[in-house]
Amino acid sequence: MNEDQAISALGALAHNQRLRTFRALVVAGPSGLTPSVLADQLGVARNALSFHLKELSHAGLITVEQQGRNLIYRADFSQMNGLLGYLTEHCCQGAPCEASDPGACTSC
Repeated sequence: MNEDQAISALGALAHNQRLRTFRALVVAGPSGLTPSVLADQLGVARNALSFHLKELSHAGLITVEQQGRNLIYRADFSQMNGLLGYLTEHCCQGAPCEASDPGACTSC
């Protein structure tokens, strides 16, 4: 992931409803969710959710697949991991962090 991609992803996540939406899709895993299920889970209007899904999709954080008459949205785990990797790339002053718990890294 490059800097522009990271900025786009972070910008998309910098809104409470988009962050909640992305987290719901992460929890749903590879099976994903339809917009109607997402809207019901999050208590948000479907037209507002559509806007947020578009923003997350443009940032590359989610994917959408047509299955019959339904759209299935999924978190893009490779992009999510790429963003996390970009953010922690120079953790511990560039040395590999030996701790299994990244929060326990004492070199940071």
